[in-house]
Amino acid sequence: MSMLETDRLLLRQWKASDYSAFAKISGDTDVMEFYPKPLNVAESNAMADRIRGLINKRGWGFWAVEIPKQQGFIGFVGLHIPSEQLPFSPCVEIGWRIAKEHWGKGYATEAARAAFDYGFSELGLDEIVSFTTVANLRSQRVMQKIGMSDVKENFMHPDIDRSHSQCEHVLYKLTQSDWIKRERISNE
Repeated sequence: MSMLETDRLLLRQWKASDYSAFAKISGDTDVMEFYPKPLNVAESNAMADRIRGLINKRGWGFWAVEIPKQQGFIGFVGLHIPSEQLPFSPCVEIGWRIAKEHWGKGYATEAARAAFDYGFSELGLDEIVSFTTVANLRSQRVMQKIGMSDVKENFMHPDIDRSHSQCEHVLYKLTQSDWIKRERISNE
């Protein structure tokens, strides 16, 4: 099972002790502003169980993120194969959910770069996608910071009622070849 380290973060398998912090994050109306609704404890625990099980099965997924020697679980960042029948499926997405008190510190960006490296170097993926509601400009800024491009192929998310204001999503992508070019430039 994979565990990733960055300069400031550890991306690892989930522990039972992460669940209460995740429930707090998933119940926070600011964190969940661009989701159909905040999750209650049972829904949050069920999601954590699914994520943990997928990491056990595949060796990768939405890893738990912690700040070693400072802060335990602060959220998740990683890769996932969406189960939805999205217009661009099959695909692997990169995603994140970080506790509000840790926003603006570059943690999602730093962890996402490690997840990209794993996806392209270890899994040999050709591309990785990310998507969010049209109004979620914070997540779109993270997508831009990590080198993703808006492919201008907005779509209506199949799991959200079409009349809901958050149904329309933007789609961002990063290809392995663009990742390699960017990494080569940053290492020169």
